[in-house]
Amino acid sequence: MKKFYIFAPLINRGRVPQNLIKKIMSVKIRLQRHGKKQKPFYWIVAADARAKRDGRFLEKIGTYNPNTNPATIDLNLDQAVQWLHNGAQPTDTARAILSYKGALLKHHLDGGVRKGALTQEQADAKLAAWIDEKAGKVDAKKDGLSKKQAEAKAKALKAEVAANEKRANAAAEALKAAEAPEVVEEEVAEVAEEVVAEVAVEETPAEEEAPAAEEASEETEA
Repeated sequence: MKKFYIFAPLINRGRVPQNLIKKIMSVKIRLQRHGKKQKPFYWIVAADARAKRDGRFLEKIGTYNPNTNPATIDLNLDQAVQWLHNGAQPTDTARAILSYKGALLKHHLDGGVRKGALTQEQADAKLAAWIDEKAGKVDAKKDGLSKKQAEAKAKALKAEVAANEKRANAAAEALKAAEAPEVVEEEVAEVAEEVVAEVAVEETPAEEEAPAAEEASEETEA
C-alpha cells in the first residue's frame, strides 16, 4: 500500500500549516479597546482565544464607536462571515454587533445555499431586503433623535428667554426702589423751602408795623 505525503508551507516555527491555521486555532471574534479615557473606541478583530484582550490579533474586520447615538459600526461583512465559516466564535458583544449588521444572517443563508435549500440569488435577495429594512429602522431612529434634540433645544431656549425676562424685571424693580427715596427727599426739600418762604412772608409785616408804632408814640409826646 502506497503512502502519500502532503507538503504545505509552515509558519509559527513549523508547527502549524499556514492554510489550516484559521481552522485549527481556536479563534474568537471580539472587541479590542482603543480611544481615550472615558471615550472608548473599539476594533472588531479575529484573534486567538488564548491571546490577551488588547493583544495581538489575526485580522481587523471592523470598528465600533459607542460614543455616538446611535452607535457607529463599520464592519467588513464578507470577512466577518468568512471567519464564521471557519469556525470563529464571537463574544456576546461581538455577536450582537454581527447580528445588527447582518453577518449572522448571511452566515445562515450561506449554509442554506451549501445545503441546496435555496439558491445564491435567493439568499442575496433576502439579505438585501433585510439590510434595506434595517437601514429604514436606523434612519427612523435618527430622525426621532433629531426631532427630540430640536424640541429639547427649543425648550431650553424658551426657558432661557423667560429667565432673562425675569432677571430684567427684577433689575428694573430694584432700580425703581433705589430711585424712590431720592424722589421723596426732593419732595421734602421742596415742601421745606415753601414753609420757610411762607414764614418769611408772615414775619415781614410785623417788622414794618413796629416802626409805625414808634412814630405814633413820638408824635403824641410832642
